[in-house]
Amino acid sequence: MATTHGLQERWTGTVLAARSADAGAPRPGPDPGPYAEELLKRWSEPQRRYHTVTHLAAVLDRVDELAGHAEDPVAVRLAAWFHDAVYLPERSTNEERSARLAERALAELGVPAARVAEVARLVRLTVGHDPAPGDRNGEVLCDADLAVLGGSPEAYATYAAEVRQEYGFVPDEAFRAGRADVLRQLLGLPRLFRTERGYERWERVARHNLGTELALLTGV
Repeated sequence: MATTHGLQERWTGTVLAARSADAGAPRPGPDPGPYAEELLKRWSEPQRRYHTVTHLAAVLDRVDELAGHAEDPVAVRLAAWFHDAVYLPERSTNEERSARLAERALAELGVPAARVAEVARLVRLTVGHDPAPGDRNGEVLCDADLAVLGGSPEAYATYAAEVRQEYGFVPDEAFRAGRADVLRQLLGLPRLFRTERGYERWERVARHNLGTELALLTGV
Protein backbone atom coordinates (compact mmCIF):
# COMPACT_ATOMS: atom_id res chain seq x y z
CA MET A 1 0.00 0.00 0.00
CA ALA A 2 1.13 3.55 -0.63
CA THR A 3 2.32 5.42 2.44
CA THR A 4 0.09 8.10 3.92
CA HIS A 5 2.71 10.64 2.89
CA GLY A 6 2.61 9.28 -0.64
CA LEU A 7 -1.16 9.57 -0.71
CA GLN A 8 -0.98 13.16 0.49
CA GLU A 9 1.41 13.98 -2.35
CA ARG A 10 -0.92 12.33 -4.86
CA TRP A 11 -3.85 14.31 -3.47
CA THR A 12 -1.99 17.62 -3.72
CA GLY A 13 -0.97 16.95 -7.31
CA THR A 14 -4.51 16.00 -8.26
CA VAL A 15 -6.03 19.10 -6.66
CA LEU A 16 -3.54 21.39 -8.39
CA ALA A 17 -4.39 19.75 -11.71
CA ALA A 18 -8.11 19.99 -10.94
CA ARG A 19 -7.96 23.72 -10.34
CA SER A 20 -7.32 24.24 -14.03
CA ALA A 21 -10.34 23.83 -16.27
CA ASP A 22 -7.89 23.81 -19.21
CA ALA A 23 -4.14 23.55 -19.73
CA GLY A 24 -3.46 26.90 -18.12
CA ALA A 25 -2.00 27.70 -14.72
CA PRO A 26 -3.94 26.41 -11.69
CA ARG A 27 -6.47 28.75 -10.15
CA PRO A 28 -5.56 30.05 -6.68
CA GLY A 29 -6.96 28.24 -3.68
CA PRO A 30 -6.19 27.11 -0.14
CA ASP A 31 -3.48 24.61 0.78
CA PRO A 32 -4.76 21.13 -0.16
CA GLY A 33 -2.77 19.51 2.68
CA PRO A 34 -5.31 19.85 5.50
CA TYR A 35 -8.02 18.42 3.25
CA ALA A 36 -5.88 15.34 2.63
CA GLU A 37 -5.38 14.92 6.35
CA GLU A 38 -9.14 15.14 6.98
CA LEU A 39 -9.93 12.65 4.21
CA LEU A 40 -7.31 10.18 5.44
CA LYS A 41 -8.77 10.45 8.96
CA ARG A 42 -12.14 9.52 7.52
CA TRP A 43 -10.66 6.57 5.64
CA SER A 44 -9.05 5.39 8.92
CA GLU A 45 -12.18 5.35 11.08
CA PRO A 46 -12.55 2.36 13.44
CA GLN A 47 -15.76 0.98 11.89
CA ARG A 48 -13.90 0.27 8.64
CA ARG A 49 -12.34 -3.09 7.82
CA TYR A 50 -12.40 -3.16 4.02
CA HIS A 51 -13.21 0.47 3.15
CA THR A 52 -9.88 1.70 4.49
CA VAL A 53 -6.86 3.66 3.31
CA THR A 54 -5.68 0.41 1.73
CA HIS A 55 -8.81 0.32 -0.43
CA LEU A 56 -8.40 4.00 -1.31
CA ALA A 57 -4.82 3.42 -2.47
CA ALA A 58 -5.85 0.36 -4.48
CA VAL A 59 -8.63 2.25 -6.26
CA LEU A 60 -6.29 5.14 -7.06
CA ASP A 61 -3.77 2.68 -8.50
CA ARG A 62 -6.44 1.06 -10.67
CA VAL A 63 -7.63 4.49 -11.85
CA ASP A 64 -4.06 5.24 -12.90
CA GLU A 65 -3.96 1.99 -14.88
CA LEU A 66 -7.22 2.77 -16.66
CA ALA A 67 -6.79 6.56 -16.95
CA GLY A 68 -6.29 6.48 -20.71
CA HIS A 69 -9.93 5.45 -21.11
CA ALA A 70 -11.29 8.43 -19.13
CA GLU A 71 -12.34 11.77 -20.59
CA ASP A 72 -11.28 13.55 -17.37
CA PRO A 73 -8.92 11.35 -15.34
CA VAL A 74 -8.40 14.17 -12.83
CA ALA A 75 -12.11 14.15 -11.98
CA VAL A 76 -12.03 10.36 -11.68
CA ARG A 77 -9.08 10.51 -9.28
CA LEU A 78 -10.89 13.04 -7.12
CA ALA A 79 -14.01 10.86 -7.16
CA ALA A 80 -11.88 7.93 -5.96
CA TRP A 81 -10.79 10.00 -2.96
CA PHE A 82 -14.37 10.82 -2.05
CA HIS A 83 -16.32 7.72 -3.10
CA ASP A 84 -16.35 6.18 0.39
CA ALA A 85 -15.21 9.21 2.37
CA VAL A 86 -18.42 8.93 4.39
CA TYR A 87 -18.87 5.31 5.41
CA LEU A 88 -21.21 4.04 8.10
CA PRO A 89 -22.19 0.42 7.32
CA GLU A 90 -25.60 0.76 8.95
CA ARG A 91 -26.67 3.61 6.64
CA SER A 92 -27.74 3.61 3.00
CA THR A 93 -26.90 7.28 2.38
CA ASN A 94 -23.10 7.00 2.32
CA GLU A 95 -22.66 7.75 -1.37
CA GLU A 96 -24.96 10.77 -1.26
CA ARG A 97 -23.24 12.16 1.82
CA SER A 98 -19.84 11.50 0.25
CA ALA A 99 -20.91 13.35 -2.90
CA ARG A 100 -22.07 16.34 -0.86
CA LEU A 101 -18.78 16.35 1.03
CA ALA A 102 -16.97 16.42 -2.32
CA GLU A 103 -19.11 19.33 -3.51
CA ARG A 104 -18.30 21.39 -0.42
CA ALA A 105 -14.61 20.57 -0.15
CA LEU A 106 -13.72 20.91 -3.81
CA ALA A 107 -15.56 24.21 -4.14
CA GLU A 108 -13.56 25.52 -1.17
CA LEU A 109 -10.36 24.29 -2.84
CA GLY A 110 -11.01 26.34 -5.96
CA VAL A 111 -11.88 23.48 -8.32
CA PRO A 112 -14.01 24.74 -11.24
CA ALA A 113 -17.73 24.16 -10.76
CA ALA A 114 -18.13 21.87 -13.78
CA ARG A 115 -15.44 19.53 -12.52
CA VAL A 116 -16.90 19.58 -9.00
CA ALA A 117 -20.26 18.54 -10.44
CA GLU A 118 -18.63 15.72 -12.39
CA VAL A 119 -16.84 14.41 -9.31
CA ALA A 120 -20.08 14.40 -7.32
CA ARG A 121 -21.89 12.62 -10.16
CA LEU A 122 -19.22 9.94 -10.25
CA VAL A 123 -19.39 9.39 -6.49
CA ARG A 124 -23.17 8.92 -6.71
CA LEU A 125 -22.65 6.45 -9.55
CA THR A 126 -20.94 4.02 -7.17
CA VAL A 127 -24.30 3.17 -5.62
CA GLY A 128 -24.98 0.67 -8.40
CA HIS A 129 -21.73 0.55 -10.41
CA ASP A 130 -23.76 0.65 -13.62
CA PRO A 131 -22.55 3.57 -15.78
CA ALA A 132 -24.45 4.42 -18.92
CA PRO A 133 -22.92 3.40 -22.26
CA GLY A 134 -20.31 5.95 -23.27
CA ASP A 135 -19.79 7.28 -19.72
CA ARG A 136 -16.04 6.87 -19.90
CA ASN A 137 -15.29 8.55 -16.58
CA GLY A 138 -17.91 6.42 -14.85
CA GLU A 139 -16.57 3.28 -16.47
CA VAL A 140 -13.07 3.93 -15.13
CA LEU A 141 -14.19 4.71 -11.58
CA CYS A 142 -16.55 1.73 -11.36
CA ASP A 143 -13.98 -0.65 -12.84
CA ALA A 144 -11.36 0.58 -10.38
CA ASP A 145 -13.72 0.18 -7.44
CA LEU A 146 -14.78 -3.33 -8.47
CA ALA A 147 -11.29 -4.57 -9.37
CA VAL A 148 -11.05 -6.30 -5.98
CA LEU A 149 -13.62 -8.79 -7.27
CA GLY A 150 -11.11 -10.04 -9.81
CA GLY A 151 -8.38 -10.89 -7.32
CA SER A 152 -6.95 -14.27 -6.41
CA PRO A 153 -9.17 -16.63 -4.35
CA GLU A 154 -7.14 -15.73 -1.27
CA ALA A 155 -7.42 -11.99 -1.86
CA TYR A 156 -11.14 -12.28 -2.55
CA ALA A 157 -11.68 -14.31 0.62
CA THR A 158 -9.91 -11.61 2.62
CA TYR A 159 -12.11 -8.95 1.01
CA ALA A 160 -15.31 -10.90 1.77
CA ALA A 161 -14.24 -11.48 5.37
CA GLU A 162 -13.50 -7.79 5.86
CA VAL A 163 -16.92 -6.85 4.48
CA ARG A 164 -18.51 -9.27 6.95
CA GLN A 165 -16.56 -7.64 9.78
CA GLU A 166 -17.89 -4.23 8.80
CA TYR A 167 -21.39 -5.63 9.13
CA GLY A 168 -20.66 -7.47 12.37
CA PHE A 169 -23.76 -5.92 13.94
CA VAL A 170 -26.01 -7.76 11.45
CA PRO A 171 -27.14 -11.29 12.43
CA ASP A 172 -25.79 -14.07 10.23
CA GLU A 173 -29.06 -14.96 8.52
CA ALA A 174 -29.87 -11.37 7.63
CA PHE A 175 -26.34 -10.75 6.41
CA ARG A 176 -26.36 -13.80 4.18
CA ALA A 177 -29.63 -12.72 2.59
CA GLY A 178 -28.51 -9.13 2.04
CA ARG A 179 -25.09 -10.07 0.76
CA ALA A 180 -26.61 -12.64 -1.60
CA ASP A 181 -28.83 -9.92 -3.06
CA VAL A 182 -25.78 -7.72 -3.68
CA LEU A 183 -23.94 -10.58 -5.38
CA ARG A 184 -26.95 -11.37 -7.59
CA GLN A 185 -27.23 -7.72 -8.58
CA LEU A 186 -23.58 -7.69 -9.62
CA LEU A 187 -23.81 -11.00 -11.46
CA GLY A 188 -26.92 -9.70 -13.26
CA LEU A 189 -24.98 -6.87 -14.89
CA PRO A 190 -24.23 -7.55 -18.57
CA ARG A 191 -20.61 -6.68 -17.82
CA LEU A 192 -19.00 -6.05 -14.46
CA PHE A 193 -16.15 -4.17 -16.12
CA ARG A 194 -16.85 -1.64 -18.87
CA THR A 195 -13.36 -0.67 -19.98
CA GLU A 196 -11.74 -3.13 -22.35
CA ARG A 197 -8.68 -3.46 -20.15
CA GLY A 198 -10.78 -4.04 -17.05
CA TYR A 199 -12.98 -6.58 -18.81
CA GLU A 200 -10.06 -8.56 -20.17
CA ARG A 201 -8.18 -8.50 -16.89
CA TRP A 202 -10.88 -9.08 -14.26
CA GLU A 203 -14.27 -10.14 -15.68
CA ARG A 204 -13.88 -13.92 -15.81
CA VAL A 205 -12.19 -14.26 -12.43
CA ALA A 206 -14.60 -11.82 -10.78
CA ARG A 207 -17.66 -13.75 -11.94
CA HIS A 208 -16.11 -16.96 -10.66
CA ASN A 209 -15.37 -15.36 -7.26
CA LEU A 210 -18.85 -13.88 -6.97
CA GLY A 211 -20.50 -17.14 -7.95
CA THR A 212 -18.43 -19.07 -5.43
CA GLU A 213 -19.33 -16.69 -2.61
CA LEU A 214 -23.00 -16.79 -3.57
CA ALA A 215 -22.97 -20.60 -3.52
CA LEU A 216 -21.34 -20.60 -0.10
CA LEU A 217 -23.91 -18.15 1.25
CA THR A 218 -26.97 -19.89 -0.17
CA GLY A 219 -25.89 -23.51 -0.25
CA VAL A 220 -26.94 -23.70 -3.90
